[in-house]
Amino acid sequence: MVAPFVFSGGRVGTAASAVRGAKLRSVYGIMKYWEKFKSHKERGEWVELQFMAAAAQRRFAVSKPWGDTKPYDVGIEHQANYLRIQVKSTTMRSGAGYLCQFHPNHQRKQDYSLKEIDVFAAYVIPENVWYLIPAALLLGKHRKWIAMLCPLVPPKKKACYCWEGYRENWELLKRSRRELLEWRLCAPR
Repeated sequence: MVAPFVFSGGRVGTAASAVRGAKLRSVYGIMKYWEKFKSHKERGEWVELQFMAAAAQRRFAVSKPWGDTKPYDVGIEHQANYLRIQVKSTTMRSGAGYLCQFHPNHQRKQDYSLKEIDVFAAYVIPENVWYLIPAALLLGKHRKWIAMLCPLVPPKKKACYCWEGYRENWELLKRSRRELLEWRLCAPR
């Protein structure tokens, strides 16, 4: 008889089952929870829920437009302000950090505009970190389609750090649309 033990996930198993599991993991690797989604759309819906929960936890009033017809994913209300948030996510590790893309999905024919979106909320899933970036910094004349987020090691280029001021910057959601548009003036180039 083999003595049972508890896995870190709370399941009871035996030493023999742990050895079999270790052999399987060494052959196939461990599937990370974000890899279990069937599609990018499904993962995107989950990330939107994560954002809404994180914002509500910080006492923001959260709303979700019905369907997929609006160019933004979530509305945030704070006092007299209503901000339109486009939620993005990444698991794409590249060199010193994670690359996050800021372009519309394939179903949307037009690019985003500052008349439709006020803030991008980018979730770096493996690090459980949010970046709240004014849309004025990513859209417009100096359009940025991709950004390096969450540097894990000192990057070779100083520009890789330019988004760190927006890491977990939930206070940004207390700003007005006008204040967010003025952020363009100090945008990293």
